[in-house]
Amino acid sequence: MVLLTFNIIKNRSDFEKNYKLSDDEILNITERNTASILRILENNNVFATFFIEVSLVEKLKPLVKKIIGQGHEISFYNENSPVADIDFAKKYVEEFSGKIIRGIRQKEVTISLDQLKSLEFSYVSNIENANILFPFKRLQRSTDIAIKNGMSIIPESISPYSQIPYNDFVFQTIPLQYYQNMVMETINNDEFVLVYLNTWQFTNFEKFKFKIPFYRKYNSGIKMENKLENFLEWMNEKEFAFSRMKDFVF
Repeated sequence: MVLLTFNIIKNRSDFEKNYKLSDDEILNITERNTASILRILENNNVFATFFIEVSLVEKLKPLVKKIIGQGHEISFYNENSPVADIDFAKKYVEEFSGKIIRGIRQKEVTISLDQLKSLEFSYVSNIENANILFPFKRLQRSTDIAIKNGMSIIPESISPYSQIPYNDFVFQTIPLQYYQNMVMETINNDEFVLVYLNTWQFTNFEKFKFKIPFYRKYNSGIKMENKLENFLEWMNEKEFAFSRMKDFVF
């Protein structure tokens, strides 16, 4: 089973010299990137889970409605929001969408399981930092789903033989054929493979001059779109199944 997920998080707000974008312009880039992803998913009849950053929920209400309307799952991404803000955002989305928000993803800032449980989340999908060296660091840890305090803890997937994690930077950087081999070996070995990408990776950094490391610009923008399209086409040819996170866990 393939759990395809996307993080809708803020684009960086620092820029190259003599270049500037307003907050609204940055938000529009996020919306366009997500729209491109939705088009690719629709072309390949694939359903995914979108983890939207808590502080963006109200600003991206039409986009959230569009994602849900196309059959995808909405969960939350906690950048650094206090519990009260997460609680408000959860109730806000559930009220206008009629859908229950079951999942949350965290990285640098983590809310305790007890607190997440009190907010009526059902699963947590924590991820790790991915810099230029970390993605290729061999890892040894469990990739099984654990149940704690009544919540499902879904770890990042790791290729069982190469021990390379399935983070956003790995998909962007390594050749697609090698990535496909990783997926093949993981599906043959494990119950699932969790793939996650960030919507900002689909930004045209030649046009929008955000100040980011050179290695983060590699294969970004339209190249990421093409790579995702080719990956999903390959997955469908192999007849691998996709699942939204909430459907797989429950």
